[in-house]
Amino acid sequence: MSVLSAPYMHDEAAAFEHVEAMLWADGPVCPHCGVVDKAYRLTGVRTKPSKKNPEGKERHGLWKCRECRKQFTVRKGTIFEESHLPLHLWLQAIHLMVSSKKGISSHQLHRVLGITYKSAWFLTHRIRECMRDGALAGFGSDGGIVEVDETFIGKEPGVKKAKNARGGSHKMKMLTLVDRDTKRAKSIVVDDLKKSTLIPILQENIAREAFVMTDEARQYQGIGAGKVFEAHDWTNHSAREYVRREDPEVHTNTVEGFYSIFKRGMKGVYQHCGKQHLHRYAAEFDFRYNNRTANGVDDAKRAVLALRQVAGKRLKYQTASC
Repeated sequence: MSVLSAPYMHDEAAAFEHVEAMLWADGPVCPHCGVVDKAYRLTGVRTKPSKKNPEGKERHGLWKCRECRKQFTVRKGTIFEESHLPLHLWLQAIHLMVSSKKGISSHQLHRVLGITYKSAWFLTHRIRECMRDGALAGFGSDGGIVEVDETFIGKEPGVKKAKNARGGSHKMKMLTLVDRDTKRAKSIVVDDLKKSTLIPILQENIAREAFVMTDEARQYQGIGAGKVFEAHDWTNHSAREYVRREDPEVHTNTVEGFYSIFKRGMKGVYQHCGKQHLHRYAAEFDFRYNNRTANGVDDAKRAVLALRQVAGKRLKYQTASC
């Protein structure tokens, strides 16, 4: 049976039960006082009739805490908070985003879900926010191989390309690390590609004993032999060298494979992205890459993993749109 045909994808009561099971493994958690499993469900409670809701529909998933006597739902404190969209549409949107290899546009979601484009745009950014992991990567532990590369995309705000200029100084810049052993990636939006900017980021996310592999870029020279990392090697792309057949093989093909998916999605699906949003798009592609089929995660599991990260990541429209 397809995940999209599951009851919680179409029935609001089933959607609340599904999300509660994912977030409240030990029982309902009161967001007001923090007490666990001391609440009881309120059934049959209806909203006051209004122009938009003349019938006063039933409020699904409503609980009341026995300690502080306040009401709450599982939406509170999550990306779903203060959203007027039905919860089952949120679950459909999450599944569509995590199962689309190169992403799904807000225009496509607004057509599929039957909501406005503005709602779809905000919804996608809130889901990307829950995919974002601010933890340090810890790549290359036990001497593992970490590939490092950077890419250019879009246009850097306020920067004009000089006439006859070469390179990507006028474009937005992103640094990506890929652990070749764990098959995980982490991308960071950076303002420049100076050594003073990149090396501290590498030190925060890569273990000192790691074997770091890069291209011939000057900012990476001198980081091996125990100075910054235990070992460092590189390929000379300007001399058309892409793989050196050694043990282990020296190349950055894994991280460049990540960029091939990222670029196809950003250019072919999303087409345009402001710098203030780029870190969320990067997190989306990181999340799908780290939880792909090659890592033993199918679409259904990927949606569950995203759903378990919705707590504590509420994003307001004013923050997302600026």
